[in-house]
Amino acid sequence: MAKVLLFTALILSIVVPFRMYFKGERSKRRYKISLAVNALAFFGLMLGAGLVMFGGNAFAAETAGTAAAAAGTATGLGYLAAGLSIGLSCVGGGIAVASAASAALGAISEDSSILGKSLIFVGLAEGVCLYGLIIAFMILGKL
Repeated sequence: MAKVLLFTALILSIVVPFRMYFKGERSKRRYKISLAVNALAFFGLMLGAGLVMFGGNAFAAETAGTAAAAAGTATGLGYLAAGLSIGLSCVGGGIAVASAASAALGAISEDSSILGKSLIFVGLAEGVCLYGLIIAFMILGKL
């Protein structure tokens, strides 16, 4: 029941501010206020959900034993680290590919003989994502 209530609150925190924006006059100031209220409500609810989630686990850790709780925490943080390594490396790779690919297309349009050189730079930018994936596999291998 609590999970359904939390899910509903999160969805409403996204929908309600934009409903307010679309209901009235559409202006840039109103859009900024709506976006600020949306972000504040969403992240406030996420913070509250995190506090409730970790608050409940502290009592369970005392009763279950410290060794089992430490192993569960280490496993959870390992999954979090693997996800962050993939996610952040893909964001960085996307930014690098966006810059390198647009520059490569501009250079190719002027001189088509440099296609091979420009593809190497775009490929190097995509390699950042693969490094993040390899690190994630290494982290998951240790769990």
